[in-house]
Amino acid sequence: MHFAEGLALAFVSAVLINWAYSLQHAAVSAMPELSLRRPLHVVSSLLRNRLWFLSFGTESVGFLLYLAALRLSPLSLVQGVGASGIAALAIFSANGHPSRLTRREQVAVLTGVLGLLLLSLSLLNTAQADVEPPPAAVAVWLGGTVAGALLLMGTRVRIARAPALGLAAGLLFAGGDICSKLVVFGHLWLITLAPLLAVYALGTAVLQQGFQSGNALTTAGLATLATNAIPIVSGFILFDEHLPNAASGILQVLAFSTLVASAILLARRDRVPSDRA
Repeated sequence: MHFAEGLALAFVSAVLINWAYSLQHAAVSAMPELSLRRPLHVVSSLLRNRLWFLSFGTESVGFLLYLAALRLSPLSLVQGVGASGIAALAIFSANGHPSRLTRREQVAVLTGVLGLLLLSLSLLNTAQADVEPPPAAVAVWLGGTVAGALLLMGTRVRIARAPALGLAAGLLFAGGDICSKLVVFGHLWLITLAPLLAVYALGTAVLQQGFQSGNALTTAGLATLATNAIPIVSGFILFDEHLPNAASGILQVLAFSTLVASAILLARRDRVPSDRA
């Protein structure tokens, strides 16, 4: 079954990408403050850092596996599995010792595993549409995601800087993921390769700034949430994907819900006691 093969690739991709996030946080948090006003300096500083360069190579391999997954499976299913990568991020953040995670984080990891199991069960004897969307709808959708990211980057919002930048990076990555699906269609859709590279590059830079303002789990957790939630919705709106009937449809709805819930739980910050604030 091509769907199963695609989702297996999506899972490996999610693990590699979130491992790269944990490495990037370790590298960037020890570097001088990065500024998007000096893009060449940012690129030079990152590429000279061996740990960050290793993380970028790992993330690139994960991205290639993600493209392969999109060739075999619909966008919403691939992104649903990708949301489970936040559980891997939590484990990497705990240095491989799940016992070091808080109770909330442990619940989130278990929720993500449950979501994967439900998603696997929902694929039995199902078929998904996966069609090319109208160009005008794509332009509106991508424009909205980029505008939302710029709003979070350039205006004051009622959340801390690291979560705001994490969400902004996630919106940019979501736009890139949608472009990735369009690219694998080939033909005239290859023109979306240009915006794909642009939003991924900007999203990577924004995420590095977020890493310098907060911890990896908060910043990358929110980025992963947005990166996967937006394309899941776009799969049904833009690419005419549809839920299977009866029990399989219910399982798939539950799977998406639990995977997104896992991301939300891990992205939340624990409250700091007033005497330590």
